Amino acid sequence: MKKILVTLLAIATLTISVSAQQRREMKGHQKKHHRGMMAKELNFSEDQKKQAKAFGEDYRKKMQELNKLDNITVKEMRERKQTLRKEQKSKMESLLTAEQKTKMAQLKADRKLKAAERQVKHLDRMKTKLGLSDDQVVKMKVQRENTHAKMKTIRENQSLTLDQKKQEMMTLKSEAKEQHKKILTEEQLKKMEEMRKNHGNRNRTKK
Repeated sequence: MKKILVTLLAIATLTISVSAQQRREMKGHQKKHHRGMMAKELNFSEDQKKQAKAFGEDYRKKMQELNKLDNITVKEMRERKQTLRKEQKSKMESLLTAEQKTKMAQLKADRKLKAAERQVKHLDRMKTKLGLSDDQVVKMKVQRENTHAKMKTIRENQSLTLDQKKQEMMTLKSEAKEQHKKILTEEQLKKMEEMRKNHGNRNRTKK
C-alpha cells in the first residue's frame, strides 16, 4: 500500500511538473509570436530584427542568471527583475523610428478598442441567453470594469509576491461571484454556471 502511495505521489508530482513546463513553453511561444507580429506590423528592417533578437537573448540570459541566485531576498529578486524588464522595454523602444512609435501607439489603441467591442458582444450574448434586463446589463458592465481595474492593480503591485497575487486574485474572483448573486436571479445564475461549464468542456475538447 505504501509503495502504491509513493508511486501515485511521484506520478502526481511529475504531472504537475510537466504541466507547469507546458504552461511556461506556451507562454514563451505566445510572447515570441507577439514579438514576431509586432515586428511585422511595424515593418522592422533586417537590422532592427537582428538588434531586437540580440536584446531578447541578452534579456533571457540575464533573467536565467538571476533565477539561479539563492542568496538574495524575494524583494530584491523582484526588484532586480523589474529593473531588467524596464531596461528591456527601453532598449526595444530605442529601436523604433518616430513613425513606428506612432504606429505602435495606434496598434495599442486599436487593441483596447477591440477588447471593448468583445466585452460589449459578450454582454449582448449574456443578455440574450440569460434574459437580462437593461438595468442588469448596466450593473454587470460596471461590476466587470471594476473587477478588471482591481486585477490590473494587483498585477502591477510590485510589493506582492506571486503567491500573494494569486491569493488576491482568488479573493477577487469570490467577490465577483458574490456581486453576481446581487445582480442576477437564481435561475440566471444557474444558466451562467451551465454556460461556463459548456465553454470549459469545448476548450478541453479542442485540446
